[in-house]
Amino acid sequence: MTPVVELRGICKSFDGVPVLLGADLEVVPGEVHALAGGNGAGKSTLMKILQGVYAKDAGEILVAGRPVVLASVQDAKAAGIGMVFQEFSLVPSLTVAQNLYLTTEATSRIGLINDRDSRERARRVFAELEVDVDVDATVADLPTAYWQLAEIAKAVAQDARVLILDEPTASLARAEVDALFALIRRLRTRGISIIYISHRMDEIYRIADRITVLRDGRSLFTRRLDDVTPAEIVHGIVGRPDNGVLSNRPRESNGGEVLLEAINLSAGPRVCGVSFQLRAGEILGIAGLMGSGRSELARCLFGIDRLDAGEVRIRGRRIELRSPRDAQSAGIALIPEDRREQGLVLEHSVADNLLLPQLATIRRGPLLDRRAARRLSQTLIDRFAIKTTDPDQPVRRLSGGNQQKVVIAKWLGTQPEVLIMDEPTAGVDVGTKAEIVAIIRHLAGTGGAVIVISSEFPELLAVSDRVLVLRDGAVAEQLDRAAIPDEDFLQLSVQGLRP
Repeated sequence: MTPVVELRGICKSFDGVPVLLGADLEVVPGEVHALAGGNGAGKSTLMKILQGVYAKDAGEILVAGRPVVLASVQDAKAAGIGMVFQEFSLVPSLTVAQNLYLTTEATSRIGLINDRDSRERARRVFAELEVDVDVDATVADLPTAYWQLAEIAKAVAQDARVLILDEPTASLARAEVDALFALIRRLRTRGISIIYISHRMDEIYRIADRITVLRDGRSLFTRRLDDVTPAEIVHGIVGRPDNGVLSNRPRESNGGEVLLEAINLSAGPRVCGVSFQLRAGEILGIAGLMGSGRSELARCLFGIDRLDAGEVRIRGRRIELRSPRDAQSAGIALIPEDRREQGLVLEHSVADNLLLPQLATIRRGPLLDRRAARRLSQTLIDRFAIKTTDPDQPVRRLSGGNQQKVVIAKWLGTQPEVLIMDEPTAGVDVGTKAEIVAIIRHLAGTGGAVIVISSEFPELLAVSDRVLVLRDGAVAEQLDRAAIPDEDFLQLSVQGLRP
């Protein structure tokens, strides 16, 4: 069978630093081909070359057996290649139909846009995909799952024969993942090939036919999923055997003092009378469906959202949380859910991002001490093993996992007593997940307290001493980790289906 897309010996460097060193990928018609690798392995760069975003330095690209030059995104579209990025490309203020045909709208004789034609064509696309979406709805008013569906429909509407999905389930609940997988299977039956980028082994085994693993810019192997074990894949990604770091390790019961106490916290419709205690040395997991109030609770505890009622105490003393500065002064730090939108200034350097919460410590009168700034940023880069060519490198150039390390490092550099982490392992490879889990355990082991909010239940159960289940903005259950036998048990609790 002639591959629908083939990449041979692809090389790419940025600022003299090699990212791809002869990577290969072959995708046949109608298959779901998983692409895996550690953060910085070159996955996104390889796909952006296929999408025409970056120009390759060397190598060859073939579409349907013929060499092609993909010098732009338009060239890739013309070749039948579409991509749904982790960061959505939809315009929130436009309708679904307007987004599907943005820049390709039908027009009247005098050049006016024919919105009726766009709506009718959009309805036909969603009907073919067997997906129920209101094409007249404004995208900003839709849940994240519908943004994902609209992105896929947009690519299909442009006659994509190869669809690249980059971490498509990172923001989806389990039911939404099931719906997405059903759609992928329907696309496959139509002969559309899917390149599926993911760090989640369970999803790869559910949906993919073959897998290619990249490491250090090279293709390590391509295998059928039936012929390779998860342990072999993990070994290929991280370069060492899985040592079980993501499995639960029971810790000694810590009877430390209560560091943080939340008493009847309420804020808007998503936080409704939440109460809990967090002790020194404890890791508290928070689970819940999207919309259950998990992130909103974190925002309240960090002073981003104002409380309507209730109080927060640190070591028994009530504190006012009018701003993040109040929270930081009280020894609270937050790793936000969306690192790119909420955790980083993408156009600034790695060093600048690391230093933002600590500018007061390196100020000398009205000016910053550049030598002290350089020492502090390099110390954090070394301590958290951030892979960067230089502290002055723009943080947007780092891989997703290393961007996440920058966010974690900059807040741990403030030495908080209470660390809140919202989806800390989303979109990072298994090696980086293991490093983040180790960071969480170390902080708790040295007397700090950690709140971990996560929809990735394996990681949540690996680190938590207790789990708080939120439902409709309120605490539905508090469970000791020892009382949770497996992920299915926790899933039923989150869904409110456990007897």
